[in-house]
Amino acid sequence: MAAEEVYDWLIASSTSSAGDPFDVHVAASIAAVAFAEAEEDGRNCLEALGLEKSAFLDLARILFPDAVEMLDRRMEGRLLAVEPEEQSIRDILGIYSSDAGRLQTHFIAMIARRCQSPHHLWQDLGLRDRAELRELMTRRFAPLALKNRQDMKWKKFLYRMVCGSEGFTLCAAPVCSDCDEFHVCFGAEDGESRLARNRNAAANANVPLGQVAADALPEAAE
Repeated sequence: MAAEEVYDWLIASSTSSAGDPFDVHVAASIAAVAFAEAEEDGRNCLEALGLEKSAFLDLARILFPDAVEMLDRRMEGRLLAVEPEEQSIRDILGIYSSDAGRLQTHFIAMIARRCQSPHHLWQDLGLRDRAELRELMTRRFAPLALKNRQDMKWKKFLYRMVCGSEGFTLCAAPVCSDCDEFHVCFGAEDGESRLARNRNAAANANVPLGQVAADALPEAAE
């Protein structure tokens, strides 16, 4: 199933949710990109998402209640391995979290896992642009957003925070403005949303997206 189809199906499954619409959008975006990526790579979709089945079902009960029954039937549960580097990102996000609720725990896990992917973080979260990532970090990790007052690229900033917390320095430059690779950490994060790219590709090929059928979900959710 294509990423945009997963997104549309999850959004349609959120109509009875009392969750914040922005949280619904962000979680659907992350899941859509992760599931499509996992399907392409032949991985379990929850591995790409960073949540075990019980955790994802809990997130779905909060934000996508109409999808819970199907997800429970179709998804394969398995233990999720978390490498030390990813755990360090989780720890930093937890320390600077604005919320201690269950939903926040799920966002922390998903963001930390998607940090392992190779694109700009806003793209690997399936967001429309970098401004949405800034809004996400400001809403859910306000103390961390305040620390990133120079607006460093978020993956660079998170790994810099990890390095500082573990007692070593990410780079040798005394201040960022003196660094020869300033653009690497602070340059524009241009590019197209991964969801938008898929929609445009389908439109250019005259392929109708249509409505996600129940029988299509197992291919993306196993």
